[in-house]
Amino acid sequence: MNDKNADGSRPAGSLADEISALLRAGFAAAFPGCPETEAAGRAAPSSKPGFGDFQCSGAMQLARALRIPPRAVAEKAVAAMPASGLVEKAEVAGPGYVNVTVRPEALAARAAAIAEDPAGGVPQTGRGKTVVVDYSSPNVAKSMHVGHIRSTVIGAAIVNLYRALGYEVVGDNHIGDWGTQFGIIIKGWREFVDREALARDPVAELERIYKESNARAKDDPEWMTACRMETVKLQSGDPENRALWQDFIRMSRHTFDEIYARLGISFETTRGESWYQPQLAPMVERLVAAGLAKESRGAIVVDLRDFDPAAAAESRKAVETALAKGDEESAAREDGKWICIVRKEDGGFNYNTTDLATMETRQKDYAPAKIVIVTDDRQIPHFKQLFAISAKLGLVSPETETVHVAFGTITDADGHPFSTRKGGMPKLKELLDEAAARALAIVKEKNPDLPEAEASALAEAIGIGAVKYSDLAMDPATTIRFSWDSILSLQGNSGPYLQYAHARIRSLLAKYAAAFPGEDWRSAPAACAEPLERALARRIVAYPETVAAAAAKCKPSVLADYLYGLAQDYSAFYQALPVLKAGDPAARAGRARLCGAVAEVLKRGLALLGIKAPDRM
Repeated sequence: MNDKNADGSRPAGSLADEISALLRAGFAAAFPGCPETEAAGRAAPSSKPGFGDFQCSGAMQLARALRIPPRAVAEKAVAAMPASGLVEKAEVAGPGYVNVTVRPEALAARAAAIAEDPAGGVPQTGRGKTVVVDYSSPNVAKSMHVGHIRSTVIGAAIVNLYRALGYEVVGDNHIGDWGTQFGIIIKGWREFVDREALARDPVAELERIYKESNARAKDDPEWMTACRMETVKLQSGDPENRALWQDFIRMSRHTFDEIYARLGISFETTRGESWYQPQLAPMVERLVAAGLAKESRGAIVVDLRDFDPAAAAESRKAVETALAKGDEESAAREDGKWICIVRKEDGGFNYNTTDLATMETRQKDYAPAKIVIVTDDRQIPHFKQLFAISAKLGLVSPETETVHVAFGTITDADGHPFSTRKGGMPKLKELLDEAAARALAIVKEKNPDLPEAEASALAEAIGIGAVKYSDLAMDPATTIRFSWDSILSLQGNSGPYLQYAHARIRSLLAKYAAAFPGEDWRSAPAACAEPLERALARRIVAYPETVAAAAAKCKPSVLADYLYGLAQDYSAFYQALPVLKAGDPAARAGRARLCGAVAEVLKRGLALLGIKAPDRM
């Protein structure tokens, strides 16, 4: 690897990549001129220790192209592999697998180097490139609820993962601060605002005003008309309504920022939907001028089938199939799937138009290599439309990758969707408060003499770590059934379990320093002779490629799975092999060095997930 870290040191890099390079060289030397050798030399961690440290199945794919038995292909490739100080042996197994065993000293050195490297050995492939991540996105005048935890913590972890790869990352909080709901709130505000309640909890009072005013609008046409007039006045620039609206935004953002501070999250930019309003009419004009948009029943729409032959064929087939079954409802739904309204019948704009303007702005402001948008999976059709139209109109560069990270929603315990308007979704602040309270009870039980301030800070780290990890440990696509017990679990595969593993190692190393003041374990070679030591070292050296894979897939769960496996490997090692009581000073120091590497990787990995790693618990 040629990249260097900011401090001038060289990153450790991915051991799998280096083994793969050796295998590719062997295949290329054994079969010169065969283009398939590049793909054939890919190494992956072995599933079982008996298969070595890395395994390659490329000979079986290559055999088809060469018309040679796969085992013979593998034998020739192994014989042609260049010599390396990394490899202890490379063997052919079964029908044509290549099993590679790394030298113990090389494995130990790599594990230690990853722990000491400021970048954790993660290849800095993103240098000079920018990624925009759109996440969280609460609505003004509404409390953040449990449903916001998914977009917020998944998005923040994706930000951290791309930063770890060297990207310049722009976290963008695209808040909902525009629309007809503000006319409803303004009308209600003037009629029945409770000033005392507003002082206690501004956003809760704004939410109450909206619900009461909206309910009245449904039953009272005159009230609804008045609400619409307030919206018109706001959007026309009426000073009084504008001032009220800005106060709503200020109060809401203050409340949001309190939540973000507790979660340890900040954004590079926060722009509401209102920021893009001047761009909406020109955007529709451009779509019409480009022949992408047309009038339909008084609205201006984009029919994606007009410029996507494959989509047109797919839609036509689906409609014909539905009609043949007499299912007109499904036929109409299929037809609507491809229609994107960019200006409504009344001349107003919607979030389709706003999001198109947002895409163009991000391209102009940041020239990003990638735009990642994190929302729930109900918006999959919208973002398919958005990305297709953005590409066709040239709002984003062909070199810019657009990614929608769609996560499953949070339902109630019975699997039914929450209704925020009916008050069914627990507030996010309540969740965080409950998490911290539960953790504080445990902290005080385990450490009754801990000073109150320290106990509270520790409980906050543990409780919020539990909330974050309960989400991040799951594949984003998974739908979550809300349960206080499951979300706040401090047992099993949980954030507190990983935090405790880290704290336990820090305690061990502190005891080591006190018991053996003349020994410097940091300068000792990491232990890698015993099978459990080797397994731990192998897990550590997989850290760089795990971070890269989690970022590429936009799945923090990949990293969470890795960290849980690392903690389990450490537990097995610790239970079987003595550290402080090891009779051989060299073995004692080597195991301490290995423990220190585990602690560093746990701390770094948890930090990428946005979770603190206390030194004691």
